[in-house]
Amino acid sequence: MTSIEIRVRDLYDDLNDSEKKAASFFLSHVDSVFVLPIAKLAKQADTTQVAWVRLCKHIGFDGLKDMKKALFNELNETNAPTAQRESSGFFTDIRDYNTITEMADAVKTSSICAIEDTMKLLDTAIVERAAGKIIQADSVRLFGVNASSLVAQDLYYKLIRIGKSACYAQDLHIQLTYAATMGPKDVGIFVSNSGTTREVMECLHLAAARGGTTIALTRFDNSPLAQAADLCLYTSSPEISHRSGAMSSRIAQMCMVDVLFTAVARRNYRKVETALENSYKSCMTHRVEAEN
Repeated sequence: MTSIEIRVRDLYDDLNDSEKKAASFFLSHVDSVFVLPIAKLAKQADTTQVAWVRLCKHIGFDGLKDMKKALFNELNETNAPTAQRESSGFFTDIRDYNTITEMADAVKTSSICAIEDTMKLLDTAIVERAAGKIIQADSVRLFGVNASSLVAQDLYYKLIRIGKSACYAQDLHIQLTYAATMGPKDVGIFVSNSGTTREVMECLHLAAARGGTTIALTRFDNSPLAQAADLCLYTSSPEISHRSGAMSSRIAQMCMVDVLFTAVARRNYRKVETALENSYKSCMTHRVEAEN
């Protein structure tokens, strides 16, 4: 699946009806879309030419011509056929599996797809900018609730291991306090797969009002979080059922956290290496030695 397909898929629910017709046709006829003129695309998708142009702009292109060029390049670069994913079992409903083996294979496939799709959305320039902001920050404050809180906590643990001043707490009132006391030299990282979590948005607005830099870790769409943050790190996952919880989306978020952390660590690896070694040694005395 190309990055363009992933963007269309992830944005689908935010489109209007005419744009959804264009999106549905696009996702079903990827291999032929770039060879058809816009008039034929509109007719075959039972929609308008304007809808096609708007769809292209929603996913970051100036228009259909720009999107077709990028799609052509991606289709030529990938070795996997477009429909390969369609035959794979995604983890969509906990009840849908007859055996543990079948279920495990679906979980594996869903996790792999989440990582691959997220990497296709990776904007290296944004990662570098986010890493630079974190390195220069007086403090980094992490925000997230429910499953996203685990992702925020993971990044918090990583940052303190390399000596970066970071703050995180699962308690919402403490998160609100962290946001309300941010300054212009602080960075807030806000984790929400949907980008619509009310608590996370409240924290972001407080942080922005205080002049702090805001970085969103969220799925690719036009969500309130993506629109309000200074920088966005996008993730993608094939998860389509609420019954499966935040499984593949969490994997995608964790992957992006590792990319961001590594981008931060590599900037001053000698100092980071010493901090990691010291934190490792500090915990060694708490390990139980194996009996001979």
